[in-house]
Formats: sequence, structure tokens, C-alpha cells
Amino acid sequence: MAVKTIIDLNQVRANQRRAAAIGAEGADFLFRSVADDLALRLSAVKRQFERGILFAPAAVPDEALPGLLATERHVLPEDAAGEALGLKPERYDLAVSLLTLHETNDTPGILAQIRRALKPDGLFLACVPGGNTLGELRESLLAAEAELTGAANARVLPFMDVRDAGGLLQRAGFALPVIDQDRRTVRYDSAFALMRDLRATGDTSVLIERDRRPLRRSVLMRMAEVYAERFADADGRIRATFDIISLSGWVPHESQQKPLRPGGAKTRLADALGTVERSAGEKPGD
Repeated sequence: MAVKTIIDLNQVRANQRRAAAIGAEGADFLFRSVADDLALRLSAVKRQFERGILFAPAAVPDEALPGLLATERHVLPEDAAGEALGLKPERYDLAVSLLTLHETNDTPGILAQIRRALKPDGLFLACVPGGNTLGELRESLLAAEAELTGAANARVLPFMDVRDAGGLLQRAGFALPVIDQDRRTVRYDSAFALMRDLRATGDTSVLIERDRRPLRRSVLMRMAEVYAERFADADGRIRATFDIISLSGWVPHESQQKPLRPGGAKTRLADALGTVERSAGEKPGD
């Protein structure tokens, strides 16, 4: 089945090059926070990993990743075809993805490549924006553009639904998937301050069907007004939502726990609960 192309991969790379040149100091707080969270999750795994690989945006400097630098950092060549990662089979026993999966067209294919690059019983950890991330900005842009031009263009990425994350891991061949979501609210002086941070971290629009013309100044100003009207706190500062989905999965191995076969339980549920087992339709006292 053909993969639908919604992400402009050349623009993803251009955004990252520009962000690296700008320098994300101060704007990369979300990367640092998520990296700390991944490092904490990794520290809870009672196992020594011999060789790991880290997928992180090029704009994120190494010093923002102190808890993850024991892993090899993956750098995609500029001339790489499509979304081929160029990984050797069963080379790693750990793979970590820091806020990279949302800018892919074939996310299941990317996960499958990572799965093949891991050894049996290898661990995959990831954090990805999901849910209502930047929902306030999306709503404000759509409202302002529709009001002033009579049309509205999608300018913020659609993000992963937490309910789909486990299915993606299983489809790629990972076992024992664990998924959770954490909502983080960041406050800014204005919508323009938020947009400056997004530009500094390489997170401006990469939709392939985006309007390539710059937004008119009048639309931008109206967007900021709508944002402040709908999403400002009492002190005038605006809110920006970031829903972070955390995923983990293991490459299948015979040592891992497996569900029992139907009928393979050794203890009846009724005995464990200290109650009486009755057939369907049987009433108490019969």
C-alpha cells in the first residue's frame, strides 16, 4: 500500500539546518525536559545496554541530552533517499527517539526499520508530540485566516493520537508495549514569542500541501489577538499545550513474559476473589 505523503522531508531538513544556525538556547526547554524524562525511564530498566542509538532533531545540541549521550547519535545523510535510515540489522540493543516520529510520512515503516536494527530483547523508547499539541495556535491561525481571507490553510501538523500508539508498536513487531501521555502547559508573553521558539527549534510547518506564501501581516496580528482573547490567563500571558506521548516496546525474545493460552490458568478467578462461580444466567440462591 502506498504511503501518503504529508510531510515535506526537504523542509524538515532545511528547518533543522536553520535552527542549528540560529541556536536554540532557551527555546529548547521542551527537548531538555523530554530528554530528562527519557533518561529517567531508561534508568528504571535494570539492565546494561552495550550499544544504543539515539534519534534526535539536529537542532538539539549534545549538551541538552546529558542522560542519553551514552547512545550513538544517528545522523541522517543529506542525500538519503526517502525515509531509509540505513541501519544494520540487529546492531543495537537500545534505540531512543526524542521528538522525531511526528515528522515522518511512513511512521510504521520507520518503527519497523528500528525494530530490525535491534537485537532480540532490545528496547525501544520514544517520546512524540501527540493529541492537542499546539492546539491553541492551530485554532487561532485558522480563525484569523478564515476571517480575513475567507479561506483557511492547515499550518500546524496533525499529531498522533495516544490510542493509536500501541497499535503502531505492535504493527512494527514490538512486544510488551507501554504507552502513556503527559500534558504540559507552557506560558508565553505573546503568540509571537511562541512562534520564535518554534522557529528556533526547527518546528515550523513542514506540511507538503502548505501555502508557500508568507502569512500577511494583518493575518498574523489578528491571530495574536484571537490567541490572547481565547487562551490568555488573567495576567495576560498565553498558554501553549504540549501533549507528550511516551512509548516503549521490546523486540520479542523467548525470555520475555507471555500471556497464558486460553484455558491455561492454574487458579480460578472465583477462588482468587473468594466468591462462588456461577454459570451465565444462574441467579444467586439457585
